[in-house]
Amino acid sequence: MTARRIAVVLAAALVLAACSDGRDPGYQGWVEADLIFVSPDEYGRVETLSVREGDVVEKGAPLFAVDPDLQAADVDMAKAALANAQIAYERAQTLFKTASGTQKAVDDAEAALRTAEARLSSAQTRLVRRKMASPVSGSVQQIYYRPGELVPAGRPVLSLLPPGNIKVRFFVPETELPRISLGQPVAIHCDGCKAEVPARVTFISRQSEYTPPVIYSLDERSKLVFLIEARTNTPSELRVGQPVDVRLGGPGAEARR
Repeated sequence: MTARRIAVVLAAALVLAACSDGRDPGYQGWVEADLIFVSPDEYGRVETLSVREGDVVEKGAPLFAVDPDLQAADVDMAKAALANAQIAYERAQTLFKTASGTQKAVDDAEAALRTAEARLSSAQTRLVRRKMASPVSGSVQQIYYRPGELVPAGRPVLSLLPPGNIKVRFFVPETELPRISLGQPVAIHCDGCKAEVPARVTFISRQSEYTPPVIYSLDERSKLVFLIEARTNTPSELRVGQPVDVRLGGPGAEARR
């Protein structure tokens, strides 16, 4: 049984057990995050690492640099090709003005010049992108490659967590779905939280996490659970992987009942 399936089964068991004794204890859930993975465009060796795990960085802050030797060589070659194309273009223009050349030769030389300019621009961009800056503001969650290690193309060197990417996930039984709607306020309780953390429902799964036989009996329908996600404007109170209790109605709902 996978970890995902175990989590679903445990969540369903806790929800059903709580509902059976007439209490309204809320729903069991946990904190997850949508991480941002930062990787170089091309393979290379990490030269410098400007951050450590746990650091808070602003958008545009330097993160790491990958060795630029090959890209720098490409820039030099592109510059030489551009210089030659410029000379050829000027020569074609001179010959055309003295009636020793043709308009087609000028057009061909101009096209070659524009191609050389584009190749130089591309090479310079590849060189600049060997130094990676943070695409978002957030905290450094994990570093996967250190200075001196070779990074394959597309493999992340580190991951970032923007505060807005923290979310709470929990499961509700099929019979409880009518009580929940998108945008609905909920209250999140967790060990160590100073107070209830307000949040709102941002996602309701349209597919159950438990598949019973094709013919649904009343007992089997009661075992269906659906994934719900909620996000908060105060994510600093929560930690990824933290177990939480989620109650409908927002902060103070329990006291009002």
